[in-house]
Amino acid sequence: MATAHATRVPAPPDRGVARRSARRTAAALLLPGLAALLLTFAAPLAWLIRMSLNRGESSGLIVNTLTLDSYATAIGDSFYWGVIWRTVQLGLLVTVLTVLVSYPIALFLSRTTSRWRGVLVALAIAPLLTSAVVRTYGWMAILADQGVVNGALTGLGLIDTPLRLMNNFTGAVIALVEILMPYAILAMLAGFGRIDAELEHAASSLGANRAKVFWRVTLPLSMPGVITAALLVFVLSISSFVTPRLVGGGRLFVLATEIFNQATMTLNWPLAAALSVMLLVLFGVVIACYQRAVRALEG
Repeated sequence: MATAHATRVPAPPDRGVARRSARRTAAALLLPGLAALLLTFAAPLAWLIRMSLNRGESSGLIVNTLTLDSYATAIGDSFYWGVIWRTVQLGLLVTVLTVLVSYPIALFLSRTTSRWRGVLVALAIAPLLTSAVVRTYGWMAILADQGVVNGALTGLGLIDTPLRLMNNFTGAVIALVEILMPYAILAMLAGFGRIDAELEHAASSLGANRAKVFWRVTLPLSMPGVITAALLVFVLSISSFVTPRLVGGGRLFVLATEIFNQATMTLNWPLAAALSVMLLVLFGVVIACYQRAVRALEG
């Protein structure tokens, strides 16, 4: 007589338990990063905002209080409005020039099928291996009155007196464009990798010439990478200190150099902190504009 054995079917896993386990795992993975972010960003930012609410005396004494005097000084003085405008102007000009110069390089590197592509990409970003301070000193030697540029132009008979390329706004722009080009190239390379080349081939097969393919297909599709590169370059340029300080020769006043002057020379830390907060607000405005531009492109 055969004996029937009932087969036990395993119970389905409890989805609630699985979700709770996944949340605990995610929290455990996030905690170290959040703790580091709190210690290295949130806490210094809170201290910076609190310092900006103190009052700085002409003697260098810091009075612990809660006042908006430093912000009133920065907003009410036309000199600081000029500094802010010069900072934005520097950032915009450097961003436009850097993107224009870097775009063809990034597009070529993303499309080339040469076996040397890796070497070319490495050469494009190789300047990042050198400190920005060293490259800035190099540009000081190139742009000086007796430097490479003026020496070559004078030797060719194109100019009689040296061009003023140092200790001014022009020199800082030239140096920053070269220094920030590798960042723009990397950002655009990441964006250009998403472009489907078949769309360009389809446009060509429908009779569009190369110029029309570029303006109507390639450029619109590459705009997310261009905007990302522009954001990165703009943020780095308006917060740069070394290049405007050295190439500008102490005559170019931007937010970064003025913050340094207030913190180390006049010892007015509250005003330096207030200017730093204003720079962070400028960052926030730029990032908000970037997000709106990205949403507009995606929509």
